Amino acid sequence: MRVLVGVKRVIDYAAKIRVKPDGSGVDKANVKMSMNPFCEIAVEEAVSLKEKGLAKEVVAVSMGPQASQDTIRTALAMGADRGIHVVTDKELQPLAVANMFKSLVEKEDPKIVLLGKQAIDDDCNQTGQILAAKLNWSQGTFASSVVVGDDQEKVVVTREVDDGLETVSLKLPAVITTDLRLNEPRYATLPNIMKAKKKKIDKVTPEDLGVDVTPQIEVLHVKEPEARSGGVVVESVDELVDKLKNEAGVL
Repeated sequence: MRVLVGVKRVIDYAAKIRVKPDGSGVDKANVKMSMNPFCEIAVEEAVSLKEKGLAKEVVAVSMGPQASQDTIRTALAMGADRGIHVVTDKELQPLAVANMFKSLVEKEDPKIVLLGKQAIDDDCNQTGQILAAKLNWSQGTFASSVVVGDDQEKVVVTREVDDGLETVSLKLPAVITTDLRLNEPRYATLPNIMKAKKKKIDKVTPEDLGVDVTPQIEVLHVKEPEARSGGVVVESVDELVDKLKNEAGVL
């Protein structure tokens, strides 16, 4: 069984986000970039399936500029077998990403596509669902547990939903998106980082895949959130209730 896993290059979660002076977007100049945390979880799960003997090959896929190759190398160092880099400098939105994944799925013939439930830069949470719909595959989103049957015909996914946990049995092939509590991603060791440099990364373009990546959504303006005002210390419950009612207007 082959597993296709998506890895996105995003601004590091610990970096301070700056908005461009003209409000056209986020300033990415001289900002640390890294793999999307939810994608790290997806890679860990894919590699774990291989270590359990349930997957034969793990293929890491990233879409974006030349620097996205570093993100693929990180996935390879974590245990992925090879990489595919869809090279483009254009802004990519979920529909275009899903269309390119669909084309790659048709070429690679995986039984499972593992994606992070969302990227921390756009927070769209759309790619996995769009891809499953386009492929007409089963989907298990917000996964906190993934158990593949020994016959590799079904996968049991425990999903994190508003009411708690929901367990679904899916027929393979399937698209699965990962949530935070699925696993703890491993750190890439130095020997594995060195080995990753020798692993193969295939390069293609959106045109090679027959996909138009023209953005369907236009960003009109980006601004930083309003600064939060400082809190105050109250002397009594009555004073607290008065402020909540008359100043905050929440009662």
